[in-house]
Amino acid sequence: MTVHQIAIFVENKSGTLLQVLDLFKESRIQLIASTISDTVEYGIYRIICSEPMRAFEVLKSAGISASVSEVFALVLDNRPGRAADALRWITGEGIGISYLYSFLLGGKGILVFRTDDAGRTKEVIRLRRLGVLDDAGLLALA
Repeated sequence: MTVHQIAIFVENKSGTLLQVLDLFKESRIQLIASTISDTVEYGIYRIICSEPMRAFEVLKSAGISASVSEVFALVLDNRPGRAADALRWITGEGIGISYLYSFLLGGKGILVFRTDDAGRTKEVIRLRRLGVLDDAGLLALA
Protein backbone atom coordinates (compact mmCIF):
# COMPACT_ATOMS: atom_id res chain seq x y z
CA MET A 1 0.00 0.00 0.00
CA THR A 2 3.06 2.28 0.02
CA VAL A 3 6.04 3.09 -2.16
CA HIS A 4 9.63 3.56 -1.11
CA GLN A 5 10.94 7.09 -1.34
CA ILE A 6 14.54 8.15 -0.91
CA ALA A 7 15.36 11.42 0.83
CA ILE A 8 18.84 12.66 -0.02
CA PHE A 9 20.52 15.45 1.89
CA VAL A 10 22.49 17.64 -0.51
CA GLU A 11 24.55 20.71 0.25
CA ASN A 12 23.47 23.94 -1.41
CA LYS A 13 26.56 24.25 -3.56
CA SER A 14 27.24 23.82 -7.23
CA GLY A 15 27.57 20.24 -8.42
CA THR A 16 26.09 18.29 -5.50
CA LEU A 17 22.75 17.54 -7.17
CA LEU A 18 24.54 16.64 -10.40
CA GLN A 19 26.68 14.14 -8.46
CA VAL A 20 23.54 12.33 -7.31
CA LEU A 21 22.01 12.34 -10.80
CA ASP A 22 25.26 11.06 -12.33
CA LEU A 23 25.33 8.17 -9.83
CA PHE A 24 21.83 7.15 -10.89
CA LYS A 25 22.75 7.51 -14.55
CA GLU A 26 25.85 5.32 -14.15
CA SER A 27 23.81 2.75 -12.19
CA ARG A 28 20.99 2.83 -14.75
CA ILE A 29 18.40 3.73 -12.12
CA GLN A 30 15.39 5.50 -13.61
CA LEU A 31 13.87 8.46 -11.79
CA ILE A 32 10.08 8.42 -11.82
CA ALA A 33 9.43 11.57 -9.79
CA SER A 34 11.41 13.96 -7.66
CA THR A 35 11.07 17.13 -5.65
CA ILE A 36 13.55 19.28 -3.80
CA SER A 37 13.09 21.65 -0.90
CA ASP A 38 15.89 23.77 0.38
CA THR A 39 17.18 25.80 3.25
CA VAL A 40 20.18 28.11 3.22
CA GLU A 41 22.68 25.30 3.85
CA TYR A 42 21.20 22.13 2.36
CA GLY A 43 18.39 20.67 0.34
CA ILE A 44 16.25 17.58 0.77
CA TYR A 45 15.92 15.83 -2.56
CA ARG A 46 13.06 13.32 -2.44
CA ILE A 47 12.85 10.77 -5.22
CA ILE A 48 10.75 7.87 -6.38
CA CYS A 49 12.77 5.62 -8.66
CA SER A 50 12.81 2.24 -10.41
CA GLU A 51 14.95 0.45 -7.82
CA PRO A 52 14.79 2.31 -4.50
CA MET A 53 16.75 -0.13 -2.37
CA ARG A 54 19.57 -0.43 -4.90
CA ALA A 55 19.56 3.36 -5.32
CA PHE A 56 19.94 3.74 -1.56
CA GLU A 57 22.94 1.37 -1.58
CA VAL A 58 24.53 3.28 -4.48
CA LEU A 59 24.19 6.53 -2.54
CA LYS A 60 25.46 4.98 0.68
CA SER A 61 28.51 3.54 -1.12
CA ALA A 62 29.27 7.01 -2.47
CA GLY A 63 29.13 8.52 1.02
CA ILE A 64 25.95 10.47 0.36
CA SER A 65 23.56 10.90 3.27
CA ALA A 66 20.16 9.41 2.42
CA SER A 67 17.25 7.61 4.01
CA VAL A 68 14.45 5.39 2.74
CA SER A 69 10.87 5.82 3.90
CA GLU A 70 7.45 4.59 2.92
CA VAL A 71 4.98 7.09 1.50
CA PHE A 72 1.51 6.82 0.03
CA ALA A 73 0.99 7.07 -3.73
CA LEU A 74 -2.64 7.48 -4.71
CA VAL A 75 -3.76 6.93 -8.30
CA LEU A 76 -6.33 9.51 -9.34
CA ASP A 77 -8.31 10.14 -12.47
CA ASN A 78 -6.77 13.05 -14.34
CA ARG A 79 -9.69 15.38 -13.64
CA PRO A 80 -9.85 18.68 -11.78
CA GLY A 81 -10.68 18.27 -8.10
CA ARG A 82 -9.66 14.63 -7.61
CA ALA A 83 -6.66 15.55 -5.43
CA ALA A 84 -8.83 17.86 -3.33
CA ASP A 85 -11.39 15.07 -2.82
CA ALA A 86 -8.73 12.58 -1.70
CA LEU A 87 -7.10 15.02 0.70
CA ARG A 88 -10.46 16.08 2.11
CA TRP A 89 -11.23 12.45 3.03
CA ILE A 90 -7.84 12.04 4.72
CA THR A 91 -7.58 15.37 6.52
CA GLY A 92 -11.28 15.19 7.41
CA GLU A 93 -10.31 12.36 9.74
CA GLY A 94 -7.87 14.64 11.57
CA ILE A 95 -4.84 13.21 9.78
CA GLY A 96 -2.09 15.72 9.04
CA ILE A 97 -0.20 15.83 5.75
CA SER A 98 3.55 16.23 6.33
CA TYR A 99 4.40 16.88 2.68
CA LEU A 100 2.99 16.16 -0.75
CA TYR A 101 3.92 16.23 -4.41
CA SER A 102 2.15 15.06 -7.53
CA PHE A 103 2.80 14.16 -11.15
CA LEU A 104 1.14 12.53 -14.15
CA LEU A 105 2.07 9.00 -15.15
CA GLY A 106 0.33 6.79 -17.68
CA GLY A 107 -2.50 9.28 -18.02
CA LYS A 108 -3.25 9.16 -14.29
CA GLY A 109 -2.56 11.64 -11.54
CA ILE A 110 -0.21 10.32 -8.85
CA LEU A 111 -0.38 11.99 -5.46
CA VAL A 112 2.60 11.15 -3.23
CA PHE A 113 2.40 12.15 0.41
CA ARG A 114 3.36 11.36 3.97
CA THR A 115 1.02 11.71 6.93
CA ASP A 116 1.37 11.90 10.68
CA ASP A 117 -0.65 8.68 11.10
CA ALA A 118 0.06 5.94 8.56
CA GLY A 119 -2.27 3.42 10.18
CA ARG A 120 -5.31 5.70 10.08
CA THR A 121 -4.39 6.79 6.54
CA LYS A 122 -4.41 3.16 5.39
CA GLU A 123 -7.86 2.75 6.93
CA VAL A 124 -9.24 5.82 5.13
CA ILE A 125 -7.76 4.57 1.86
CA ARG A 126 -9.39 1.19 2.39
CA LEU A 127 -12.79 2.57 3.43
CA ARG A 128 -12.90 5.11 0.59
CA ARG A 129 -11.60 2.51 -1.88
CA LEU A 130 -8.92 4.87 -3.11
CA GLY A 131 -6.50 3.57 -5.71
CA VAL A 132 -3.08 3.21 -4.16
CA LEU A 133 0.22 1.98 -5.57
CA ASP A 134 3.11 -0.04 -4.23
CA ASP A 135 6.60 -0.07 -5.79
CA ALA A 136 5.69 -2.69 -8.42
CA GLY A 137 2.46 -0.93 -9.39
CA LEU A 138 4.19 2.39 -9.77
CA LEU A 139 6.91 0.87 -11.92
CA ALA A 140 4.30 -0.86 -14.09
CA LEU A 141 2.74 2.54 -14.92
CA ALA A 142 6.15 3.99 -15.76
